[in-house]
Amino acid sequence: MGFFTRVFGISWQQMQAKVRYRILFLTSLPIVLTLVSLVFITIYWNVIYTGKQLFMKVKADLVVANSTLMQVQERQQDSLESISKSWDFQHAFRLLQHSQQQADPKVISALNILLEQQQKASGLDFLRLIRVADAAADPDLRLMLHQTQQKAFSGLMVLSAKRLERINSSLATQANISLIPTLHAKQPLQNIETRGLLSRTLLPIADQSGNVFWYLDGGMLFNRNTAIVDNIRDLVYGKGTLPERSIGTVTLFLDNIRISTNVPMEQFPKDPNKPNRALGTLVSNEVYQQVLVEGQTWINRAFVLNDWYISGYLPLQDVRGKRIGMVYVGFSESPFLHNYLLNIIELGTILVFVLLISGFLVYRGANSLLQPIEYIHQVVTAVQSGRNIRIGKLDINGDNELAHLAEQFDNMLDQLQRRNAQIQSAAEQLEIKVEQRTRSLQDKTEELERNVALLHATRQQLVTNEKLTALGELIAGIAHEINNPTAVILGNMELLKYELGDNAAVVEEEIELVLQQVGRITTIIRSLLQYSRPGEFNAPITSQPVTQIVEEMLLLARHSIEQQEVTLIKDFTATGDVEVNRPQLLQVLINLMVNAAHAIENKGRIWLRTYDWLEDGKTIGVKIEVEDEGVGINKEDLSRIFDPFYTTRKDGTGLGLSLSYGIIKRLGGTIEVNSTVGKGTIFTIGLYHKAKDDQQLGPYEGLHFGEKAQ
Repeated sequence: MGFFTRVFGISWQQMQAKVRYRILFLTSLPIVLTLVSLVFITIYWNVIYTGKQLFMKVKADLVVANSTLMQVQERQQDSLESISKSWDFQHAFRLLQHSQQQADPKVISALNILLEQQQKASGLDFLRLIRVADAAADPDLRLMLHQTQQKAFSGLMVLSAKRLERINSSLATQANISLIPTLHAKQPLQNIETRGLLSRTLLPIADQSGNVFWYLDGGMLFNRNTAIVDNIRDLVYGKGTLPERSIGTVTLFLDNIRISTNVPMEQFPKDPNKPNRALGTLVSNEVYQQVLVEGQTWINRAFVLNDWYISGYLPLQDVRGKRIGMVYVGFSESPFLHNYLLNIIELGTILVFVLLISGFLVYRGANSLLQPIEYIHQVVTAVQSGRNIRIGKLDINGDNELAHLAEQFDNMLDQLQRRNAQIQSAAEQLEIKVEQRTRSLQDKTEELERNVALLHATRQQLVTNEKLTALGELIAGIAHEINNPTAVILGNMELLKYELGDNAAVVEEEIELVLQQVGRITTIIRSLLQYSRPGEFNAPITSQPVTQIVEEMLLLARHSIEQQEVTLIKDFTATGDVEVNRPQLLQVLINLMVNAAHAIENKGRIWLRTYDWLEDGKTIGVKIEVEDEGVGINKEDLSRIFDPFYTTRKDGTGLGLSLSYGIIKRLGGTIEVNSTVGKGTIFTIGLYHKAKDDQQLGPYEGLHFGEKAQ
C-alpha cells in the first residue's frame, strides 16, 4: 500500500472511502502480482534450469575425461603393438627365440636401446622386455597375466616406491608428492605420498611357433603428469565455453590426493612464474565418502581447495576392480553467480519501471469506468453468492462498451440459468435410464453365465459319451476276437492235460498258470465290457483283505518288475478289509505296477504301501500307494491320463488307466495322482470299507491331480 501513497499521494483510508481508488487498487493489483510473479518465476527458472544445465555440462565433461583416460590406455596398447610389429624389434627379437633362458647380453642391450628410443617417441614413462618367468614372479604383473590370453591387456595400478624403483629409478622420484592440509578434507596421516598411479600395458610377444617367452611391459605414471589433465581441460573447456574469469579444471586423484591437476593454488597469482598447481592437496571429505568409499559418481557443487566449483567426480579402479582414485572435472561457480545476480538486478529494474508506467496509465483511464465497473462488480459478486439478479440498464450512453457488456452479461446469465435447468432435467432422466440399463445388463449377464456353464457341462458330457461309445464299439470287437482264441487255448490245455495223464504232474504248475492267465484274459475282457457298458454287468463284490490282494498282484507282475531291474520296497500296514471285486482290483494294481516299472528308464525304486484311511480319527477304509522314481508326468498330460485311448507310450493303448479309473469309480473310491517331472509319480487309491456303488458320480469325480511333494 505504501506504493500508492508514494506515487499518488493517497492513503489507505482514502482508497477505502472512494470507489475510484478501490477500483484503481483492484486494477493495479493484478499487474503488481503478475510482475512480482514474473520476477519469482524468472528467478526459479534460472535457479532450476541453469543449475540443471551446469550439472549436465559437468556430467558430459566427466564422460569426456573418463573416455580420454581410456583412450590413453588404448594408445599405450597401440604403441606397444606397433613397436612389437616393427622390423627393428622383430629382427632383434628373433635372436632371442632359440635360447630364451640364456639370452645373448648384446641382443638384450640392443633391444633395450631400441625400446628406450621407442619409449621417448611414444611418450611412455617406461618400456621394457621381460621374461615370462620374471613376469609371473612379479606380484603386480601376475594380476595382468591372467587377462592377456595372447593379446595386450591394459589397466591402472598403484605401486609403492620400491616397486617403482624396480621398473625405473626415475619413476620413484617422479611419484614423490608433498601433502598439503586442505579445507573441508581429512588431515593427512603422512607428509609425502611415495606411491605412484600407473597406466600399464602388458603385451605377450610370440615367436614364430606361437610360443610366448617374453612380454613387453610399458606404461605411464600419472603422478606430476600435466599433459593428460591439460589435454582434457583444453578439450572440454576451450575458449568461449565458460564465462569470463571462470576456471575449468581437471584432476587425477590417487585415493584422495591430487597427483595430477591444473587446479590453481591461487586464483590470481602475483608471480606467474611460480608453480601454481595444487599438487598434494586433498579432496573434501564429503566427496571422498561418496565416491571412494561408496563408489558413486558425484555430480554437484563441491568445495575444491579454496572455492566452490560445479564438479564431477568418477571413481577409478585398478586391474583387480578395487577403487584406487578419482578423475575430476569442474569449473568455478562464482562467475555464474555473479552473472546470475546481475541479470536479476537488471530484470528487477525493468519490472519496476514497467510497474510505474502501468500504474500511471491505469490511474488515468480509471475515472470513466469507476461507477459502471463498481456496479457490475457488485452484481457479479451477488451472482457468485447465489442471488438471481441482473445488471439491467446503466446510466451511461447506450453505445458504451460497458453497456453492451452489461447486456451481454445479463443474456449470458439467462442462458446459463435455462441450460442449468435443462442439464438438471437431462441428468435426472439419464440417471433413470442408466439404472434401468444397468439392471437389464446385470440380468442378461447372469443369464449368459448360466448358459455358458450349462454349455460347458453339456460339451464335457458329450465328449465323455462319444469316448465311451467309441470304447464300447472297440471293446465289443476285441472281446469277440479274443474270446475265440482263449476258448481254443483253454480246450487244448484241458486236452493236453488229459493226454499226458500221469506225466502231466511234471508241468502241472505251468498248465495251471496258463489256465489262470486264460481266465484272467476272460476277466479283463469282461472288465472292459463292464467299463464301457456298466449296466450290462454286475461284477460281485465281497469284503477282501487288501494285503493278500497286493501280495497276489506282486506274484503276477513279478515278470515286469524283474525285467525293468527295479527295486521294490514294500510297506504294508493296512488292517481293515474293503468291499471290492478281487479280479478287478488285481487288474488295477497290476496296471499301476507295470506303468511304474515302465516309467523308470534305468535302475530305480518302486514303493508299494498300504495303510488305513483315517478321517476325523476314524478308519473309513484303506489306501494303496504306488510310487516310482520315474520320469514323471507333464502338467499338460496329467489332466488327460484317465481319458480313453490317451497314452504317451509308443506301445500303449491308452486303456489301462481309463479302465482302472472306471473300476475304482464304480466302487465309489478315489484316485489321487501327484507327479513331478524328473522326480517320479505317486498313485494313491482310496477304497471304503463299504463300497459306494450306488453313488452317481460325475465323469471325473474322485480324481485328484497335483505336484509331487518335494
